Amino acid sequence: MVTTARRSELRFGVVAGRTLLLAFAALPLSMAVVLLAAVLAAPFVDSASAQSAATAADEAAIAEFNRLYLKAINDGDIDTLARLTTEGHMMIASGGPPLVGKKALVDAMTRAFETTDIDETWAPEETVVSGDLAFQRGTFVVVVKPKNGGAETRLAGNFLRIYRKIGGAWFMVRDSFNSQAPRAGQ
Repeated sequence: MVTTARRSELRFGVVAGRTLLLAFAALPLSMAVVLLAAVLAAPFVDSASAQSAATAADEAAIAEFNRLYLKAINDGDIDTLARLTTEGHMMIASGGPPLVGKKALVDAMTRAFETTDIDETWAPEETVVSGDLAFQRGTFVVVVKPKNGGAETRLAGNFLRIYRKIGGAWFMVRDSFNSQAPRAGQ
């Protein structure tokens, strides 16, 4: 059943629609096409800006995760590093098998923190977010100084990381990196 108020709404819609059509008919064809395209695209603009705002928020959250993770490495803070590492974390580096799982990473970093001071920097060049997954590509420099003295080691390279949003927070679940040292024979 159509109420009086609903009839009024329908009538207004028909009148408004006719008025819009008459307005379009009075315009040159090219202008009418542009105006119609703008009217039809308007809902998508709001959606795209909301999506880009969400992506920007995710990118900021990943940057904050990286800041905390890198600070834990440089401070030798194994407790924070463990808290920021998932059970399924995997670190893949050249020269050895992957470190698979939180325990493997924490054990390796504990040994490193006992014998060395680490000064590491990261320079992300690309971050791509898609739903609850993201990847980041960039470069790093790490300087390792033995605590008992001796020569420091400097390594520069590239990284590719995969992040997963878990319970609303971002975590690095895969960390792959390599050295920029020349390959043998180059």
